[in-house]
Amino acid sequence: MPLEPKTIALVGKLNATGILQSLAEIADFLDDAGHTVVIESDTARNVELEGFATMTPAEIGQHAAAAIVVGGDGTMLGIARQLAPYNVPLIGINQGRLGFMTDIPLDRMIPVLADMLEGKFESERRSLLEGSVVRDGETIFSALAFNDVVVSRGAGSGMAELCVVVDGHFMYNQRSDGLIISTPTGSTAYALSAGGPLLHPNLGGLVLVPIAPHALSNRPIVLPDSCQIAIEVKGGRDISVNFDMQTFASLLHRDRILIQRSRHSVVFLHPKGWNYYDTLREKLHWNEYPSVEGQLK
Repeated sequence: MPLEPKTIALVGKLNATGILQSLAEIADFLDDAGHTVVIESDTARNVELEGFATMTPAEIGQHAAAAIVVGGDGTMLGIARQLAPYNVPLIGINQGRLGFMTDIPLDRMIPVLADMLEGKFESERRSLLEGSVVRDGETIFSALAFNDVVVSRGAGSGMAELCVVVDGHFMYNQRSDGLIISTPTGSTAYALSAGGPLLHPNLGGLVLVPIAPHALSNRPIVLPDSCQIAIEVKGGRDISVNFDMQTFASLLHRDRILIQRSRHSVVFLHPKGWNYYDTLREKLHWNEYPSVEGQLK
């Protein structure tokens, strides 16, 4: 069904080259189509788009029918966590480098958006993680993660010593540079670079991937997303936990990080015909083969 005239929010990558031009073009297109355009408040502080109201993420969550995100995956991660409690669908236009989640090419954004407003789109829902830091029995920090929660050592310190418990059952003690707890979406991010497996976004799983473990037998494992993971800091210096590499908390010995699937989720709207395998093939270059000349060198 075509999208009836609604309030649509625009979110832009901060300080990106050409972002004002892209946002202005989209805003004018939506305005001409009869939609009410609002600009996310942080975006509005960095670009001057006259004639359009601004809203905080919370206000967007209460009033907008969709949000169009112009930027890279980092921009999408930031706004997705904030809008997840409101179930606002997200449309991503790639003005970054990789674009796993911002999948509409910048040079085709207007015709693609026109098709999507006519109801020609694919919809999918993706899970998030929620985590908290417990110190001396009190929760001192909590946050959502769309990609991953990472417990890691400081740059100049020795290995982190972590005790991992799943659903109250002791799993292992680990000495490593850190531990990644990833959603299926995050399985193509930091977890992949650390040797973790790819998980289809529709799978109900969480990935645990050690970062440079001392014991080479300590391998990645996929757990059901119904479980609760508890990680206790047993040793090491300058240990921290980060959520999507955007929100951080410093940790002390005996701190516990509790992680589980969030009750919130994120809805993505993709162009008609989009599928996950096309994304993997393009972004991971599965369609490229070495030349004969390259093999002989």
